[in-house]
Amino acid sequence: MIENDITVRAVRSPKEQKQFLELPYQLYKGHPHWIPQLRIAQQDILNTRKHPFYQTSEVEKFLALRAGKVVGRIMAIVNRAHNEYHQEQAGFFGFFEVENNFATAKHLLDAARDWLQSKGAQRLRGPVNPSTNYECGLLVQGFDQDPAVMMPYNFAYYAELLEGYGMHKMVDLFAYEIGVSVFNMSEKLKRVADRLKSKYRISLRNINMKDFKNEVQIVRRIYNDAWSNNWGFVPVSEDEFKHLANDMKQIVDPSVVFVAERLEDDGSKRPIGFFLAVPDINRALKKTNGNLFPTGLLKLLWHSRQINYMRIITMGVVKEFQPLGIAAVFYDEIYRRAVSGKFKDGEMSWVLENNMMMNRSAELIGGKVSKVYRIYETRLID
Repeated sequence: MIENDITVRAVRSPKEQKQFLELPYQLYKGHPHWIPQLRIAQQDILNTRKHPFYQTSEVEKFLALRAGKVVGRIMAIVNRAHNEYHQEQAGFFGFFEVENNFATAKHLLDAARDWLQSKGAQRLRGPVNPSTNYECGLLVQGFDQDPAVMMPYNFAYYAELLEGYGMHKMVDLFAYEIGVSVFNMSEKLKRVADRLKSKYRISLRNINMKDFKNEVQIVRRIYNDAWSNNWGFVPVSEDEFKHLANDMKQIVDPSVVFVAERLEDDGSKRPIGFFLAVPDINRALKKTNGNLFPTGLLKLLWHSRQINYMRIITMGVVKEFQPLGIAAVFYDEIYRRAVSGKFKDGEMSWVLENNMMMNRSAELIGGKVSKVYRIYETRLID
């Protein structure tokens, strides 16, 4: 498609694949808050032939060019697993990067729209890179801060481009700043945690890295039960969860990952919840420019040793026990570990704006909203 001086074309050749990959490194070069992710990791998530996410999805990548120079990119996504689970015909877009030019953005979004309509999609929704189980949402508040690990960053003008195209807010995702200095670990919360552990015979243990394969299966079972009623949730396949876990394994610190177990009448311990936090490896990645070689690996290893900031990615409890408020047990434990360990501060992200229980819990322990991410949507048919 050619209009004025902008050309939009589907990605086909190895050269175009590389151009798609490299665009963010060019657009954000020298930006004080954008974190260059490792290219090897980006190659993995964009590999539609090998990454397990694409086993249940169909996608098309587009580039926008002006005078032969790449000035924008987008991925159009039909997530069949999502549509089957939610019984809808949604189309998604992700990996959206573009110069500050509405015409360029419009041509990219038009290309994604047309392709998705040809696949039967009735809505255009995003950004997701490539689903809610990965980086998702458009940053709309918090541009003066670095993103935490596995959270996106984008230029402020992106929201204007999407809204100018006719997209509107679907839902916001919050990031909370927390830390030992502001953590409101009240005596009441401690008592609630102790009472829950005693009454329901609940204990916490660290994840066993020597039995990582089985631990991943336990967490997957809890996750697929705990989040089954949440917005945007899609059950994660065994292959995809394994892939996600293997990526996470590279940065996991077992001291801030634990499983909640309930002592059953027969003496067995039943896993009912888990808490996952990771060191904010972005603080080390910022020094590498997205490359491991020739010096990036050494920089990554050196700066990783100094990280004392974590991202709380998720906590979950199987539906049977959700009404009990077991989050108090997790908060009590992470506070104890933060006080005595190396992770003194962190970010809890992301939390759905309509998840009243989690937002209230975050506020009760002293968390403050530091960043807001937005999922946009527009109808493709009237």
